[in-house]
Amino acid sequence: MSLETDFIVIGSGVAGLRASIELAKGGASVAVLTKDKASESNTEYAQGGVAVVLSEDDNAELHEDDTLVAGAGLCDPLAVETLVTEGTKYIKELIDWGIEFDREGGKLLMGQEAAHSRRRILHAHGDSTGAEFVRSLIARAGAEKTINLTPFANTESLIINNGICVGVRFRDPVLRAPRELYAKAVIMCTGGAGQLYMHTTNPPVATGDGMAMAYFAGAEMADMEFVQFHPTALDLEKAPRFLLTEAMRGEGGILKNKYGERFMPHYDERLELAPRDIVSRSIVAEMRRTGTRNVFLDMTALDEDFLKHRFPKIYATCATFGLNIAKDPLPVSPASHYCMGGIRTDLWGRSTLPGLYAAGEVTCTGVHGANRLASNSLLEGLVFGARAGEAAAKDSSEFRVPSSGLGTPKLGTWNSGLGTAMSTAVKKRVKRIMWERVGIIRDRDSLRRALKEFEQIAAGNLSTSSRNFVTLAKLVASAALWREESRGGHFRSDFPEQHEEWRVHSIQRLDTGISSASQMNFDTARAE
Repeated sequence: MSLETDFIVIGSGVAGLRASIELAKGGASVAVLTKDKASESNTEYAQGGVAVVLSEDDNAELHEDDTLVAGAGLCDPLAVETLVTEGTKYIKELIDWGIEFDREGGKLLMGQEAAHSRRRILHAHGDSTGAEFVRSLIARAGAEKTINLTPFANTESLIINNGICVGVRFRDPVLRAPRELYAKAVIMCTGGAGQLYMHTTNPPVATGDGMAMAYFAGAEMADMEFVQFHPTALDLEKAPRFLLTEAMRGEGGILKNKYGERFMPHYDERLELAPRDIVSRSIVAEMRRTGTRNVFLDMTALDEDFLKHRFPKIYATCATFGLNIAKDPLPVSPASHYCMGGIRTDLWGRSTLPGLYAAGEVTCTGVHGANRLASNSLLEGLVFGARAGEAAAKDSSEFRVPSSGLGTPKLGTWNSGLGTAMSTAVKKRVKRIMWERVGIIRDRDSLRRALKEFEQIAAGNLSTSSRNFVTLAKLVASAALWREESRGGHFRSDFPEQHEEWRVHSIQRLDTGISSASQMNFDTARAE
């Protein structure tokens, strides 16, 4: 059974909601599909805040410079300029829509985080910024009568006709049966793939299905080797890896080893405020040196009332495990957190597959380069979600919704009789391999062994989700093997230096292997 709408948005995080609101401005009908409840996304779990130029001692050039430094030479300067200049406009718009950022005496509170040269991080309810983004954007989207949010509607594949994306196949949450939905354009906003790893700060929904669907449909993927590991996830046995935000170190938190010694002075002059990739590797090195499974984040020099007010969710969560963040050093270790790579897009969210747009963590716009600057992710979703919505509406202004039943499924996405649920055994095996062989520190032998195991897994009869999961793992490992240097979130122990000849982007496309591009903007790259 097929349906029609003007536009389809997959995902209800900050990028998906902002794109939907933009599309609805002209009265277009927008179907928002999400595989869980509407509020369940990576956005919901963002604690640290959103970086934006609003204070008198800050400017867009400083924010741009900080982003470029963190990106280790792979940021697209034009993409970064777009982010930091338009970000202020869209944050002010959110404030007008009623988002509740933390204030003191009526003035916005600006926090400090790693690798930022100014205090430019806005927070909401201390450490629940992402949840406040989702709340305010869902409320704003709810005011648009043409936006239809459908939770628990798992999208399974893109529908392609004559090389153009014309719709999606999804599982109807009521009928529990597959349905086809056709539209002028599809905007992919499904977030990242942190669940590829055994230890992650990401929610269960972050399995990267959107990336895999786009890849199988023929879209180009870029920079998949660059995965960011958050340095400080709470590390307790039989407990989920709860994120301890960057802002805790920004407010004065200190990293110590099992002997109570501060160790970051031995690794980087920026200490605990060094970029995330450096802090994560430093923690791994210190754990190996001391023979331990974690280190400790020490907040005990700060006032308890301040900590309880500044980090209420973290304070309460740690308390459930018998830890007082004002009195107890907190056991932490790195966990996968963010994918810098993804669907290759231009600055307006256009993928290399006509009819398919994308925004947020599912994409690679060139904003983050080899390593994302802390608290730039919510801003990216907001800015490029709006831009993708605007471009999709403009590009398709003369289009009509294609006739139902004309599309064809793509390889590996519309499976036969094996269902869509991910195999627990496949998921556990892939996550373990990725953590052990394609993790924070990599080398040729471990990556080749990982790829061999992924090939063995892929040779079996897999469900749609399982095949997507294994495919993404192969993309990350293949790109990591291809890049014979260390840069940003990608560290090769056998190629520990950064080299100018590798200042290129990895590009992967179905059945064509890996190529390189000097620029992320694919129109420019193809013209060279």
